[in-house]
Amino acid sequence: MARYRGPTCKLARRAGTDLSLKSPIRALDSKCKFDRPPGFKAGGRRPRATVYGTQLREKQKLRHMYGLMEKQFHSYYLTAARSKAATGEKLLQLLESRLDSAVYRMGFAITRAEGRQLVSHNAIMVNGSRVNISSYQVKAGDEVSIRERSRGQLRIKAGLEIAEQIGFVPWVDVDAKNFKGIFKAVPDRADLSQEIDES
Repeated sequence: MARYRGPTCKLARRAGTDLSLKSPIRALDSKCKFDRPPGFKAGGRRPRATVYGTQLREKQKLRHMYGLMEKQFHSYYLTAARSKAATGEKLLQLLESRLDSAVYRMGFAITRAEGRQLVSHNAIMVNGSRVNISSYQVKAGDEVSIRERSRGQLRIKAGLEIAEQIGFVPWVDVDAKNFKGIFKAVPDRADLSQEIDES
């Protein structure tokens, strides 16, 4: 499947916020120049924001944050629109229930892109069975674990150390010593990023 392979700092600068595309070890300000978006000269005048422009910017921010291309993101939107819940909230819940996102939230990976790589390289098991599809929808109560042969990887250990320092999100319960975690529940809107305006 197609993936964005360009500079991630440009995406964060364009969005004007940290999209969690880089390791949180160092502050993003020390890696990316946040004083202006890419393509804008110093002191240049920004175009006036329209309603459409704001909606497009929020959509692109969400798409880049979860590493999706347009077609796949649109498919998630259609699924969310068909549900009886609020479309924006359901869309965020679908994205957070992806296996690569669950791996990232449990601290097995430093970024979602690294989580996707771990999944595609057969390092992840769900309820004791190997799963290598990053878009797999994790359900409440599912156990996500690292395969025995992959537990020696330094990046997984480093990811867990950083996650323990920062803290885990409330919808996962992680047993770092045994390299496994429980996806306790689909997150509520209040638990998710407040920097996304899905309205």
